Amino acid sequence: MYIEGKNAIKQAIDAKITINKIFVDKNYQGRKDEIINLAVQNKIKFEFVPRVFLDKKSKTSHHQGYIADSVDFDYCELDDILNKAKSKGSAPLIVLLDGLEDPHNFGAIIRSCECAGVDGIIIPKNRAVQVNETVIRTSTGAISNMLIAKVTNLKDAISYLKDKGVFVYGCEASGEDIYSCQKDFNLPTAIVIGSEGFGIRQSLLSYCDGTLSLPLRGKVNSLNASVACGIVIFEILRRRLG
Repeated sequence: MYIEGKNAIKQAIDAKITINKIFVDKNYQGRKDEIINLAVQNKIKFEFVPRVFLDKKSKTSHHQGYIADSVDFDYCELDDILNKAKSKGSAPLIVLLDGLEDPHNFGAIIRSCECAGVDGIIIPKNRAVQVNETVIRTSTGAISNMLIAKVTNLKDAISYLKDKGVFVYGCEASGEDIYSCQKDFNLPTAIVIGSEGFGIRQSLLSYCDGTLSLPLRGKVNSLNASVACGIVIFEILRRRLG
């Protein structure tokens, strides 16, 4: 996985993502450079290369003279997320993403979840966005403190969570108003956020313990996935804090 741009590479280093080598525009050679200093401090190899080398490797055209060759993100297991909550002495709060496709949305969700104290995020292995350089950059460092599990089947993951005593709610426009519902969010809770275009699959909704919605007063009938996720998890946090 290539990570492009100064800030994205800094965030990857902070997140302890393993970086094999950083390629740096040779025009920066000899200058006091933050990325080079970080590479030296963290014992990461770096190499000065021609600008054209970076341009050819770049997928974003915004490498800013820096591209890091890193290993893939280290996903966790479902039990790691549950054990994290247990170690904190609190009821788990988990987010599942069903078919999310936009890496910017994913990165924003990671950031909101980290700020709200969510214990972990669960994503499907196929037909959904994975952790990449855009996700890392958009999370603005939050990914370093967030457990993310990648599963083959979200239905099986929901069933497993329910067996462990977690209540799972889908976020859908037709659900109960989250502000007036009588759900006890002090109990172990997981929410499911659907894809940008299609929402949560109906086959997956049948596995949930219920559905939640946000009251909308405008003419547009849906919110951006990352915005909706942020509102829901912070309402759950507010209810937990009393």
